[in-house]
Amino acid sequence: MNDTVRKAGEAPKPSEASAWQVRAAAYELLALSFRYPDRTLAEAVAGGEWADAATEVAEALGVPMGDSAQLGHVDGRGVEELLHALRVEATRLFVGAPEPLVPPFEGVWRAADDGVQALLFVNPHSMEVERFMRSCGLGRPEGTNEPLDHAATELEFLQWLCMLAGGMAQAPEGVEAPDGGWAGAHDRFLEDHARTWMPRFAQGVAAESREPFYRAAAELLEAVLG
Repeated sequence: MNDTVRKAGEAPKPSEASAWQVRAAAYELLALSFRYPDRTLAEAVAGGEWADAATEVAEALGVPMGDSAQLGHVDGRGVEELLHALRVEATRLFVGAPEPLVPPFEGVWRAADDGVQALLFVNPHSMEVERFMRSCGLGRPEGTNEPLDHAATELEFLQWLCMLAGGMAQAPEGVEAPDGGWAGAHDRFLEDHARTWMPRFAQGVAAESREPFYRAAAELLEAVLG
């Protein structure tokens, strides 16, 4: 039984809840990996915790991970050195000058598919992402002006939908599950948005990155999206 046929308010079965919990953990790890690097990420990578979590997630989901997964393990650099290196690489890959090597926004990839110029915020794909998120009770955080179709933000949203589907979180007051339930919302967003561009984004990161960590994170992303 899934949320498509489950009655409103009926709790998921334990096995279903566990599956949603694993997938939520995968999205959480990936969102951390593709946000602008902070000390939390550097400490996890430097200490090997990131690689351990990636391996655990991949095994739990039954997705293949190649040799590059091992590159996320300790490489001998301290936290400060690694944090600096990751920030330099994230800037080179995802910010760039004048353009990023691998754009982290859905709207940029989808605009290229449509053969039009990408305009952040106001392109139809970015606006559709924002409408989808708002319909599920989430909006733009106060004090931020980054488009919501950033890879990390979409991954965090998928994590949120998993938590709702698995009964680990409750929607904000006044927000009801859409047709098909939260599991259906997760599946629609995955198919209509994440899978339309993130596999190519992951392949671009793997091809362009000079940092072993980003190659490992890209491989995990592509495997999870499968």
